[in-house]
Amino acid sequence: MEKEGKKTGKFAEIRKRDGRVVPYDGEKITEAIYMAARAVGGRDRSLAENLTLQVEEYLLKQGFNGVVPAVEDVQDAVEKVLIENGHARTAKAFILYRARRTRIREGKSELMDAVKDILVETSRENANISNSPSAKMLQIAMAASKKYYLTNLLPDEYAQAHLRGDFHIHDLDYYGKTLNCLQIDLTRLLLEGFNTGYGFIRPPKRVSSAAAQAAIILQSNQNDMFGGQSFPHFDRSLGEVLQNMAREPEEDQVFQAMEGLIYNLNSMHSRAGAQVTFSSLNLGTDTSPQGRMVTRAVLQAFNRGLGRGESPIFPNLVFRVQEGVNLKSGDPNHDLFQEALQVASRRLNPTFSFMDSSFNEPYGDEVSYMGCRTRTIGNRHGEEISAGRGNIAPVSLNLPRVALKARAENLFFVELDRLLRQGVNQLLHRFEVLSNLKVRDLPFLMGQGLYMGSGALKPEDSIRDAMKHGTLALGFIGLAEALMALTGRHHGEDSGALDLGLKIVEHMRKRADQFSGEYDLNIVLYGTPAEGLSGRFISQDQEIFGRIPGVTDKDFYTNSFHVPVNYAMPLFEKIAIEGKFHRLCNAGHISYVELPSPPLKNPEAVEKIIRHMAASDVGYGGINYPVDECCTCGHSGILEEACPGCGGRDIRQIRRITGYLSTVDRFNAAKMAELKSRRPHWF
Repeated sequence: MEKEGKKTGKFAEIRKRDGRVVPYDGEKITEAIYMAARAVGGRDRSLAENLTLQVEEYLLKQGFNGVVPAVEDVQDAVEKVLIENGHARTAKAFILYRARRTRIREGKSELMDAVKDILVETSRENANISNSPSAKMLQIAMAASKKYYLTNLLPDEYAQAHLRGDFHIHDLDYYGKTLNCLQIDLTRLLLEGFNTGYGFIRPPKRVSSAAAQAAIILQSNQNDMFGGQSFPHFDRSLGEVLQNMAREPEEDQVFQAMEGLIYNLNSMHSRAGAQVTFSSLNLGTDTSPQGRMVTRAVLQAFNRGLGRGESPIFPNLVFRVQEGVNLKSGDPNHDLFQEALQVASRRLNPTFSFMDSSFNEPYGDEVSYMGCRTRTIGNRHGEEISAGRGNIAPVSLNLPRVALKARAENLFFVELDRLLRQGVNQLLHRFEVLSNLKVRDLPFLMGQGLYMGSGALKPEDSIRDAMKHGTLALGFIGLAEALMALTGRHHGEDSGALDLGLKIVEHMRKRADQFSGEYDLNIVLYGTPAEGLSGRFISQDQEIFGRIPGVTDKDFYTNSFHVPVNYAMPLFEKIAIEGKFHRLCNAGHISYVELPSPPLKNPEAVEKIIRHMAASDVGYGGINYPVDECCTCGHSGILEEACPGCGGRDIRQIRRITGYLSTVDRFNAAKMAELKSRRPHWF
């Protein structure tokens, strides 16, 4: 074919998209036509060669007689010749190929732009990633990985839905690499020992060693996953380990060990040194002397703070509340509950999970949460426990866009069903891609048997049989704005809007349950903890719909089913409204109330809030307030520009961002806008 092209003598060169002029090669046209034909069942290469000649003749007639054609001119000619010769299906395949190549090319260009920005300052999409050189290298790799999956792996339907902002594929950069998060069985690892890849770590003989190993376990598994790490029964697990030691430690030794654990979790970096581990500890219901000792030590160490009294960012503490165990006076762990309230009044943590809520009570004290609100319990394929299980991957739906497109309730549910089906299909595609991973690809997570069902697998085995115990989560954001688009009011201000909001979330939950039966996988509904996503969806919708009052007129969408943060209302009322949604979001949920200042001298008020959460069928909740600390003298309070104690201006501001804590300087623009919009609630 190349010879045929040269026979014309009319053009021997072609202009590339970057402006370079290179030798013309007709064989490349033939190959492109032949590959498009093969995609629809064609096998005649000679026909492709003949069509190439027609393309060349057409270009000559169009004036490229001694004039160098551009690549786009040649591609336009190919499409025209294919259609005129009755090869419409081949033309369509060629057009799709062309579009895909364009996407790859644009992806490369966008990647270079992203790299330039990252080299200036690390992206703030994740508030736990620093601005260090290793963080920049990690984010460059993440950006390249994301572009690869969008342009080379994802079916076009899902890639376009993500790019348009119909839904958001979380942690796209890890799409085919690993799973999201895990509740880790600490008891087994400490009693049996484990291997991080550089040698066997034997079971600890001292509580200090046990605490150090717990930190190593969290760090090692973080390197194998893209989400959070949690110990579902930290008090019970470590308590059992203490009982197995030759000499049971004294209380001060346990305190020092827990203090060391907290120090480690705020300093040990994972992911090539780019961030500390997203860690959570669930505790509060073990009534053994050892378990109680562990819980008290963790609370006291957290309350004491870091070296200069700073509030720890990690771990996220989740204190389990349960009647008969700690909620009422006379319960064996009531003193620990009271201590947890005191710590929460000063340090923002612990958050509180409620074992007696209608959806948690059937599992006793088994249900565990993470700071990102993840809850994993129901299981179609094995034990319904937390340990050894977690979320595989989530995708989040843009509810305000569904409402803005529909503008009417009946059309809303039609469009919502279409998007839910598309979302679950994307999750199923990701599940199949991840099923190609082998145990050796996740050496600690699967190789050390941390994931349920992975213990019997060999290094070359697929992880599918273990992964099926996890969850695939359909998430959502912006229920409040969707209701504003449909009714003109949100669920915090109107009972009719609340009824519609519940109807929407109930519908999504029913579909998730339906998909679970249809595909025999644990498909669940998730109140998305939007961070980078909170600003992404709304900015895209502003371009399409403009700035609509109450819907797209700010810089962020409201998290999951929450009442808008700028809506002033009594805190008991807010809790009661949001509590109605917790039972529906079986993959995770959280509610907060916002206080104007730290309730240091009013733990009784904190207790009233927690008890009202329990009475409102909340599954997981927390209390927010500003925590400002002077890095010079350690003074804490509500600090503006300068410390009233020493006049220092190095102020550390800590706030809750999605469930975890973070310093404000790591918030992205959307979350900063949300933070400034938060209004306190009152009794």
